[in-house]
Amino acid sequence: MWQAGLILISLLVLIEAKNDKLKEIFKWNQIDFAFPDEQTRNASIASGEFKKENNMPLGIEIWKDRVFITVPRWKSGVPSTLNYVKVTDGESPLLHPYPNWETNNVTEEKNYTIGNTFRVRADECGRLWVIDSGLINIVESPKVLSPPKIMIFNLTTDELIREYHLKPSDIKDDSFFANIVVDVSPDKCDEAFAYLPDLGSYCLVVYSYKENESYRINHHYFHFDPLYGDYNISGVNFQWTDGLFGISLSPLNENGFRTMYFHPLSSINEFTVSTEIIQNKTVASESYHEFKLLGSRGPYSQATTSFIDEKSGVMFYTQVNKNGVGCWNSKKFPNDYSINTNTLVVSDDETMVFPNDLKVDRDSNLWVLTDRLPEFIYRNLNKDQINFRVLKAPVSEVIKGTVCDN
Repeated sequence: MWQAGLILISLLVLIEAKNDKLKEIFKWNQIDFAFPDEQTRNASIASGEFKKENNMPLGIEIWKDRVFITVPRWKSGVPSTLNYVKVTDGESPLLHPYPNWETNNVTEEKNYTIGNTFRVRADECGRLWVIDSGLINIVESPKVLSPPKIMIFNLTTDELIREYHLKPSDIKDDSFFANIVVDVSPDKCDEAFAYLPDLGSYCLVVYSYKENESYRINHHYFHFDPLYGDYNISGVNFQWTDGLFGISLSPLNENGFRTMYFHPLSSINEFTVSTEIIQNKTVASESYHEFKLLGSRGPYSQATTSFIDEKSGVMFYTQVNKNGVGCWNSKKFPNDYSINTNTLVVSDDETMVFPNDLKVDRDSNLWVLTDRLPEFIYRNLNKDQINFRVLKAPVSEVIKGTVCDN
């Protein structure tokens, strides 16, 4: 009898671990690029500028019919770090460098090069914000190309409209910038702010578009939790000390500011602070008690990025230890962030191994990119299997019947 019960429980776990909500939009065994011609492609392979096995997608963003996909330069042989595909390009499309090959070329030292980007953000004013870490070949032989910088492109003309290098006072020896969140209203494009979590030195760098100025904010809540730095994903065990990582923003509050929700990667807690504090350079680091603990998601709930769907108020976040995506409804449970109000809305131990980035587009569709990052870094990916996926579904369908449903 106990054996039958154990089998039933196992079957239920398997059923729960299957993705039946997110539709597969793109999939790749290995990443390839739309080179100008076959001769150029062959020359790039021969020179080592392109090593197919060293390319892994990580960040995703959606703008109209374009899906932006970053390919960080973890290793050598990545010809382009910022790329896009069209929604209609087929199931395993070639990546097109954005805005062009020249801007992504790191073989020649020059201005206006995108060295290495992990995540990008398209804002309400038709601009693409890129955070360039400036560090390439991270897991092989790290090389610093430049200080971290912000690059902003006009998405209509694809022209670079601003480049801003972070100041020496913004950066520490162990700084690492892998995310960028943009705070702007469509009627106040020149008053935008960018928030740059520094997961390595545990701080937040704030950039004002209007002032063309940046500053660093420190807080204890930006640090990792030593109890939650151990990961076990698809048979790979590793330890990370990543601090502040995920940031999501509420819709505008009555006072004209937003609530910032944030968490370190190696943590299971979520915190909040008003952007009224964050945007005030004078008081930001001196307002310790304005930063609040919101609550805990529960065991094994470490998350990379998060994003709030403004229409429903639902926050989605990756669940890297669970190969899935979680959610919490900020409108339904504004003061209750707990195991009871958070849930794993979708999970799959085959198609969702290490969900690394997610976004909600302007039509309230949830997009998720999964990439088997631990296997890529600590082992070798099997080129005969599907390793990378982009998944999508309407928010209403993802949360239907869950605690996040309105």
